[in-house]
Amino acid sequence: MTHLLQPIKIGTLNLKNRLVMPPMATSKSEENGRISQAVIDYYNEKTQGGYISLVIIEHSFISQEGKASARQLSIADDCFIDDLKKLSDTIHHNGSKAVMQINHAGSAASRDITGLAPAAPSAILNPRVQKGEIPKELSKSEIEAIIQSFKVAALRVKKAGFDGVEIHSAHGYLLNQFFSPLSNKREDEYGGDVLGRTKIHIEIIKAVRDAVGEDFPILLRLGSSDYREGGITISDSIVAAPYFENAGVDLLDISGGFCGYIAPEHSEQGYFSPLTEAIKSVVSIPVILTGGITELAAAEKLLAEGKTDFVGVGRAILKDSNWAKNAIENLKDI
Repeated sequence: MTHLLQPIKIGTLNLKNRLVMPPMATSKSEENGRISQAVIDYYNEKTQGGYISLVIIEHSFISQEGKASARQLSIADDCFIDDLKKLSDTIHHNGSKAVMQINHAGSAASRDITGLAPAAPSAILNPRVQKGEIPKELSKSEIEAIIQSFKVAALRVKKAGFDGVEIHSAHGYLLNQFFSPLSNKREDEYGGDVLGRTKIHIEIIKAVRDAVGEDFPILLRLGSSDYREGGITISDSIVAAPYFENAGVDLLDISGGFCGYIAPEHSEQGYFSPLTEAIKSVVSIPVILTGGITELAAAEKLLAEGKTDFVGVGRAILKDSNWAKNAIENLKDI
């Protein structure tokens, strides 16, 4: 059997192959974040035939002040659960599993979108955006409120029928801001060394686990390197990854930090593979590798070399909804 077709588990969740559609924002929701028919139609098209084992739904905001962009999906209120259930039902009907990604934008939010002042670990302009309003530094009580917002959002994901929840800590959003020395200059227990800068992550993971129970997978999308001087390095992530596993994470979805979803000066398929390979060496849970993977041969090679447990194929599937069908059927013919 080829590597891509091998079954695998994330916690208690059985998956039939190693192909993942990573989260990609569609901006197709209603203005208030409610799911639209256009969103359902989009994921219905991408998952036809169930060739993609796991779909990670685009990031959804957990509270109004954490909204990143217009027409972003919302998981901020119980009123959205029933409509989101239509999405999970659609994906399940097609034969794929679905995880929903939840997020708080922190200093990447803007007053124009949220109607509120942005907030962050420290009063520093977002290093990825480098414009807009200087955010206010979050107080400890505000941090606790954010932890609770993640907790109840994750429970809504479960109630909406999804197979797991992914916590977003990449691409310059709030949890990436806490992890990165570029944006976290706090002198209390939420700053300083890696353990301090990941304290909010650990508290969120434990709160989510308490809400969803032991049999509901928790994923963490981790910005494992900022690729910037003074930012997160792979050495930081090697220290942090076991903390996340011990706190209750079932899978690490590896990406970039303040560099976004690209690796500067790297264009090879699977360009984050040095990160996934290093992190795999210190954890026992599976990891996902995304980053420029467009060809079946490249996906197979990365899996065969043990650099990852899953391959995330984003832009190729975005461009061609039959990419997964063609890849899986070609492998079955080998």
